[in-house]
Amino acid sequence: MTPVRPTVSLQLYTVNAALEPDLDAGVARLAAIGFDTVEAFAFVDRAPQLKQAFDAHGISAKTGHAFLVEESVPLPDGTSMTAPSHADTFAAAQVLGIEIVIDPFVGPAAWTTREGVERVAARLNAAAEEAAAHGMRVGYHNHDHELRPHIDGKPALQVLAELLDPRVVLELDLYWATAAGIDVVAFVQELGDRIVAVHVKDGPMRDGISTAQVPTDQTPAGQGDVRLADALAAAPALEYAVIEFDGFDGDVFDGVEQSYRWLRATLAGSDETAATEVSA
Repeated sequence: MTPVRPTVSLQLYTVNAALEPDLDAGVARLAAIGFDTVEAFAFVDRAPQLKQAFDAHGISAKTGHAFLVEESVPLPDGTSMTAPSHADTFAAAQVLGIEIVIDPFVGPAAWTTREGVERVAARLNAAAEEAAAHGMRVGYHNHDHELRPHIDGKPALQVLAELLDPRVVLELDLYWATAAGIDVVAFVQELGDRIVAVHVKDGPMRDGISTAQVPTDQTPAGQGDVRLADALAAAPALEYAVIEFDGFDGDVFDGVEQSYRWLRATLAGSDETAATEVSA
């Protein structure tokens, strides 16, 4: 049976600078590109405003990033923020119709020991139980620091996957996994049905790329060194292919549109290839 083509989405963090001064206009630009699905960012305190803008332009948010593991979250400027409660998070997710709430970040220290990874898994598993009461799933999204440390010969993120309740899913950031030295195609195959979403992100690869200093030379999808097309084709249970830029030296909406066109064409090509193989 041919897999269902994943939904093309966009992580709103990518265009947050444009959304802050004029949410409606920013969402309208995304709709004009062709998006009907996005991944919500910082949605707990602004769910009604986001819903109004989404509804006005025919957009829905089926996935969203919110902190589920840590109660205090470090910020880039050295300060920290208190994460919203799980109750508030799931209530806001319901307003938007979000189906999967994905924790976007647990700091590097948690991934250097089995005990640290076990703690992350336990908290995600508990959150999954809460989410199930709302008809939702929870997930985790990686950067590079969950994949560089190895525990018992395996990347820490793989150890996490083995400890998670089956209801907890993963959103694999293909760029950051590649930066960590992971063969993303083999890794996607290894984790199989656990990966239901990926971040489609590209750029030149070189030593030293990390979230400690985010590169500004990320490129539109298909123009860098990340094996995006192969990784997409290797994911058997992929539901969402989410475009994102962490740093882009140019008009980010232009980069987003180029990524959107590439991703739609690549997924359509995968469908055609699969159909040919089935009929052969």
